[in-house]
Amino acid sequence: MKTTSFPSLLHAFFHEWLGQQRNLSHHTVMSYRDTWRLFLRFVSQRQNRPVALLSLAQLNASEVLAFLLHIEQERKVTVGTRNCRLAALHSFFAFVAQREPLALAQCTEVLRIPTKKTDRPAMCYLDADEVTAILKQPDRSRLEGQRDHALLAFLYNTGARIQEALSASPGAIRFESPAQVRLFGKGRKERICPLWPETVELLKALLRRQPRSDDEVIFVNCYGRPLGAAGVRFKLDQYVRAASREVRSLRQKNVTPHTFRHTAGVHLVAAGVDVTVIRSWLGHASLDTTNHYARANIETKRKALEQVDPSTRPGKPPRWKREAALLAWLDSL
Repeated sequence: MKTTSFPSLLHAFFHEWLGQQRNLSHHTVMSYRDTWRLFLRFVSQRQNRPVALLSLAQLNASEVLAFLLHIEQERKVTVGTRNCRLAALHSFFAFVAQREPLALAQCTEVLRIPTKKTDRPAMCYLDADEVTAILKQPDRSRLEGQRDHALLAFLYNTGARIQEALSASPGAIRFESPAQVRLFGKGRKERICPLWPETVELLKALLRRQPRSDDEVIFVNCYGRPLGAAGVRFKLDQYVRAASREVRSLRQKNVTPHTFRHTAGVHLVAAGVDVTVIRSWLGHASLDTTNHYARANIETKRKALEQVDPSTRPGKPPRWKREAALLAWLDSL
């Protein structure tokens, strides 16, 4: 039985499988492409063989494991990034297993490589005064500052992922009451998010100053091209540093565009919004993801504790609460 060449399989994987049959988003395809660029260059160097001459048989589980070790130790990627790279490789070898029965054993070995577990860090979110301090930083007299202020307000209002916000166009927004925006999230899933009147006014003012057609993105750079996520992160870092002079708690937080999404989720929980509504609002595939916001909000936990029947509470506060000084309590032990 004649086997299909590796270049043909890789071409079919990207064009037929990812692009046509699975209809994955452009960003997902680009992420898979970047993984394969790194992997093929790595194997090429290890085997001292040009990429064009590599065969499928040479891309075995040992090479995949070596590649994963390389990107963790040499490129210093996180466990999350390592797992994303492995997912892209897994997807290809699962595809090949269906096309090439003779390569089934090789594909199975690669597919058995597990993802790594990682500790989930405490969720970083902003308090109300921190959000206010950051939103005050952009110079709204300048077009760039007005754009940044509107974008950050939009992120906080909608809880949108950064790419969802940067892809928003005027045609996706209902400016009349009840105002709302149509967002396209992971897996091309569409959802509707309500907009505050204040957010609508910010967007209207920006569009009056920099008009965009219904199918053009709202947030653009100084050249009129779509704004990139890296540019947003760069500007946000500047605003956070400036705001931290006013609100010192920001100095201990790693604030990214995604922090505004976490902040929206936590604040919705604190406002008493049902988690199923928040799940729909933020576009979560699983309710477990939404529940992280409830666990992250210490104020919500405190309010829940206050609901406990007083008759079931201890009659006196614990001794460490009654002592005037901690050392005095320790001395009494």
